[in-house]
Amino acid sequence: MLWVSATIAASIALLARNAIQAGLTREIGTLGATMVRFVYGAPFALLLHTAAMYWTGSGWPALTLAFVGPAAAGAFCQIGGTALMLKAMDLRGFAVANAYIKMEPVLLALGGWWILGDVLAPLAWLGIAVATGGVLLAAFPRGTTLSVMRGQGVAIAVGLVAAGLFGFSAICFRAGVLALGDGPAVMRALDMLLATILIQSATMLVWLGISDRAALAGSLRRWRRCTLAGLAGACASMGWFTGFALTAAANVRTLSLIELPIAALVNRPLTGRAPSRRELAGIALVMAGIGLLLRAELA
Repeated sequence: MLWVSATIAASIALLARNAIQAGLTREIGTLGATMVRFVYGAPFALLLHTAAMYWTGSGWPALTLAFVGPAAAGAFCQIGGTALMLKAMDLRGFAVANAYIKMEPVLLALGGWWILGDVLAPLAWLGIAVATGGVLLAAFPRGTTLSVMRGQGVAIAVGLVAAGLFGFSAICFRAGVLALGDGPAVMRALDMLLATILIQSATMLVWLGISDRAALAGSLRRWRRCTLAGLAGACASMGWFTGFALTAAANVRTLSLIELPIAALVNRPLTGRAPSRRELAGIALVMAGIGLLLRAELA
């Protein structure tokens, strides 16, 4: 059950990274904040990979098409998903946009079954549905109606497309990790992390060097926060990829919804705001869904 602890650690790192990036979006723009996750995370990925090679005696991964192809496809989808996620947060705020994006586990379960043949138990499907419903209940303000949601059409569309891109990237990453064979899960995860983050960093540096040099300059002026975002992003991806090496991607992404109760626990001492009854009900549903998922996996 290493995938459980790896996913929980990744969820905590993801929460920190998203919060830092959301703040940076207002200062250096969507593309600039997107770039930070990759460019400032690359040195940490390289350091982790080098240390793991020394510790395990492993070499560099074989650059086969079965590994590089999914890594590249997943890398580009993750860039697009990150940019759209930050745009959705800019349109509707952190919590509500996060709810749209957390539709990913449902899309991922369907995609993983169709593309990779990942078979989930009926209890796992129920857990995914219950946990996703909990996120939606907790994130949408009281009084949200269909007419209100129709007025948020652009934000909803952006968030759902981001969810789709994140879901497809997760499928690609799992396919690439599986193509590396039966080596240690952590080493295979680091191989995937290093490959994808180097592709993403090179792409974003070229893109912003041509289209938005001000964002690059802005990230340098804010290097402390950017470095923290990069570190958190590298740790989160490390956790995801370790999980993908060990179980279906939908299981990993559903368990990652545990960030909702974690965020609620952290939010009160930081802001003094207690969660509402609606949020507590949503958190209870998330935890119930995760419980169903883990029971299905342990059965």
